[in-house]
Amino acid sequence: MSAMLIPMPLTARMLLIVLVGVFLASFVDGVAGGGGIISVPTYFLAGLPAHLALGTNKLSSGIGTVVSTLRFIRGGYVDWPLAVPSIVLALFGAHLGTRLQLALDERALKWLLLAVLPIVALVVLRQKKFSEEPGDIDRRRQALIVLAASLVVGAYDGFYGPGTGTFLILIYCSLAKMDLRTASGNVKLVNLASNVGALATSLLAGKVFIVLGLIGAAASVAGHYLGSGLAIRDGSKIVRPVILLVLALLAIKVISELV
Repeated sequence: MSAMLIPMPLTARMLLIVLVGVFLASFVDGVAGGGGIISVPTYFLAGLPAHLALGTNKLSSGIGTVVSTLRFIRGGYVDWPLAVPSIVLALFGAHLGTRLQLALDERALKWLLLAVLPIVALVVLRQKKFSEEPGDIDRRRQALIVLAASLVVGAYDGFYGPGTGTFLILIYCSLAKMDLRTASGNVKLVNLASNVGALATSLLAGKVFIVLGLIGAAASVAGHYLGSGLAIRDGSKIVRPVILLVLALLAIKVISELV
């Protein structure tokens, strides 16, 4: 247990990097998802090896996600009949995605993702704003789109991960015609479930720097609280530009890994 609590020296530089980086990542995640694009490299920059960085990130981001999720739940911005099966399918999809990751070349997925990103960005740019009211769509069709997206994007989260929340918001709003706030609330629940599953696996494997993760969680809670508050109050005015920022950061991340 002590190896998990403090597996390496805890320095002032490490603390500063994690507090600043995780706060920024969690603020972005609280607004529109995709904070892992910033938080995972933050733990790498702090000096953690890959498996420890990923596991520790799940601890801090998971605790922070609880805060933003509760804000959306308290505001009544969750469609529970859609949310409950979405959580189950996302967990199942993440399990399948992780198993697939072990069998296939991850580099191929990154090339595919790089090709898809400009299309996603074009969709966001063409959509002047995300609707603050639910659209006109058959309930069964809406459920099919939401549940299929939760399964497929959940599998992507298990296989690779960055941008999961952003992709779900785009699908929930653009295709399933959910209003932005309810879509965001449902996405938070799906992301929280994925975080819990991944964290449990990492803890069992001893790949979590618990002390640093809990310190990062304090920054994560603050970032998620402020970010989710902006998303609830300002809606598409803040979410749309943040989504474009996340997509740009994701493209940079993927290109840097492929070069």
